[in-house]
Amino acid sequence: MNRVILHCDMNNFYATVEAKKNPELKGKTLAVGGSDKDRHGIVLAKSYEAKLKGVKTGESLFEARRKCPELIVVPPDFDEYLIISKEAREIYYSYTDKVEPYGIDECWLDLSGTRGLFGDPLIVADQIKERIKAELGVTISVGLSFNKIFAKLASDLADRDSVMVIGVNDFREKIWSLPVGDLLGVGYATRKKLDWYGIHTIGDLASTGEKFLKRKLGINGERLLAYAKGLDRSPVRGFLDVAPVKSVGHGITLRRDAIDENEVFMVLLELGIDVAYRLSQLGLLAKGVEVGIRDSALRFFSFQGRLPFPASAPLVLADAARRIFQEKYNWDFQVRLVSIRAINLEPVAGSEQLDLLGDFKVKDNQEAIASTLVKVRQRYGKGFLTYGVLLGEHKIPEQRNMVSVLPGAMLR
Repeated sequence: MNRVILHCDMNNFYATVEAKKNPELKGKTLAVGGSDKDRHGIVLAKSYEAKLKGVKTGESLFEARRKCPELIVVPPDFDEYLIISKEAREIYYSYTDKVEPYGIDECWLDLSGTRGLFGDPLIVADQIKERIKAELGVTISVGLSFNKIFAKLASDLADRDSVMVIGVNDFREKIWSLPVGDLLGVGYATRKKLDWYGIHTIGDLASTGEKFLKRKLGINGERLLAYAKGLDRSPVRGFLDVAPVKSVGHGITLRRDAIDENEVFMVLLELGIDVAYRLSQLGLLAKGVEVGIRDSALRFFSFQGRLPFPASAPLVLADAARRIFQEKYNWDFQVRLVSIRAINLEPVAGSEQLDLLGDFKVKDNQEAIASTLVKVRQRYGKGFLTYGVLLGEHKIPEQRNMVSVLPGAMLR
């Protein structure tokens, strides 16, 4: 029996949420982006109206404004986006416990075997679409197919606020003429390789020999061939099957290059507050930390080290990151970008062994401070309480990127 897989993708998600927050922005040429002065001047998302004017995600705000002088740019509000994303998943869970997020605004749902409960899957897909619109104020495109790859492709091809079906009997007619780059898993580098070998469409890929693809692309070649032929068997991760979070990180490009260790530490501490907040939400502690540095010559370095004890407190994370930075970075160039990532994670409820020389006192003090920061942020929002050292002059941008949580890859 064929599976029934949905892929739900929120349309112009960030921009739609911003218009929901401020109805005056509805119907306007809107972009969500960083600050030009903070060197974050790129388009993170755009409204449908801005898209019609040629504005593209990832391009500079300067280029976007050249195409669309009337463009309205607002800063991102990732906390609000996460709230809407969570609420959408709660709707999805009312139909199935097999819901797999793919980024903040996309999810796969496995409706196999639910016909007796909810009826025809196409009707259910339309019902979910209407509920998201009515209850959350955003629209979604829904792809319906017999595997995850084609469900994702169907939602990509669907108009906004609509449902598209790619069936087991008609997928060749519907998708084999499409560019091979439309297929999930075919990135820029892979597409260039396939183009070089004369493989331009999904149908070209499906008709290529397995041995040739394996020789040229390795195991990824075999996987992509299966995708093109409709043979994807990857499961939709259920509620109890979610892969454990491996790391939580945050990084920013500075307003101006950092010239000494103290400036870098202030950035690490500010980033550590966001990482600590996310760790508390996940109920996790870190046993290690990773520091990422991009210098003014655009070279990137990554260094790792252990924490003195499992922790989620910002100052503990930042102190360890500073120590690693001191030991590893040689200051050939000034620092342009800083990131911090909590690694080697474990549940808060896990057992631990503390240092007999008094680390437990530091741990208790820092956890109390971290707990207060979390409670204040939950009640009043970001920025209402912070460390005194961060109140002075620093090079941290006012608009900051979202905390990243890994993994997010598709389970095979």
